[in-house]
Order: sequence, then C-alpha cells, then structure tokens
Amino acid sequence: MLLNMYNLKNTGSLLLKLNLAIVVLLFIASCDRTREDKGVEYFPDMAHGYDYKTWSENPAMEDGRTMRKPVEGTVPRHRQPYPYTADFEGRELAGLQLFNPLEINEKTLEEGKELYRIFCLQCHGEKGDGKGILHTSGKYVIPPTSLLEERIVAQPTGETFHVISAGWGVMGAHASLITPEQRWKIVAFVEQIIQEKN
Repeated sequence: MLLNMYNLKNTGSLLLKLNLAIVVLLFIASCDRTREDKGVEYFPDMAHGYDYKTWSENPAMEDGRTMRKPVEGTVPRHRQPYPYTADFEGRELAGLQLFNPLEINEKTLEEGKELYRIFCLQCHGEKGDGKGILHTSGKYVIPPTSLLEERIVAQPTGETFHVISAGWGVMGAHASLITPEQRWKIVAFVEQIIQEKN
C-alpha cells in the first residue's frame, strides 16, 4: 500500500515535470530573435488566401479587373436616384421643378453654415467669392465660381441644388457625399446669408 502511494507520488511528480518541460520548450520555440520569421503556420490558408485583391488583375473576368461595378440601375436602399442629368437641360429642368422643402429658420441656416464650411469653403471661400484656399494657395489654378455673381444670385434655387448634386464644369458631383437634406441646408445658407450680405 505504502509502495503504491510512493509510485503514484513519483508518477504525479514526473508528469508535472514533463508538462513543465513541454511548456518551457513551447515558450522557447515561440520566441524569435529576428522578428522576421512567423514561426510555424498551422493554417496557412488563413494568412495567405487565394482571393484576388481589390485592385489586382483577375484572369477570371472578361475585362481582367477584380473590382466590379454595381449592376446598372442599382440604388442603395436609403437613396432615391437623382432624376436630372448633368447637362444644360438637366440643370434647367431642376431649376424649374426643385424647391427647398425645408423650413428656413436659424437652426437650418446654422447647420447649412457648418456644412458649407466642410464641403464648400475650400473652393468658394468664406464669403462665397470663389477665393477659397485651394485657389489662393495656387494648388488649384482654375478659379471656382463666385457665388456672388449676378447670374448665380439670379438662378433658381433648384439649379443651385442641382449643381451641388450633379456637379458643373470642373466642380465634381457631391450627391454621394452630402445627403439631399444637407444640400438643401447649404443652398439655404448660400441664398439667405452669403448672397444676402452682398
């Protein structure tokens, strides 16, 4: 009986030493002095997948591109497609059919001012005179349109909204960056504050 207990004690001690030795060996094996070697990879497919990177060539596609365009005619769930074309006809039609649906109050104008500061000020300038930092610094050689020009002040509200949405000339479309409600707030700020001051 005493001998059996002694054997069990030795066996337990031996197992403990063996486990400790395994842990120490694993610890030493996991250390890497060069920091270049990843060590043993048990699932290399997880680290080195066979997928094509976004901008890489893809022999499986007819045009050889991995990045796919959305299916023609698809629209994000929360967005309505913009119905006006980015040409003279679309601009004129927008001017006739679009009117600011927002109630023009202090809050709307304050939000419009902040949105103008974020999206418009760099080109059109604080006063709307087309002297934003991108042009005055020389980084952008084409002078942006002054929002104080007679023809711009006289244009219908819908045209201003249209230009922000679909772009015009060298100005890019901002519909993907600014929601329709935010665009109307910018229009309100431009017409009620910037153009009224001058």
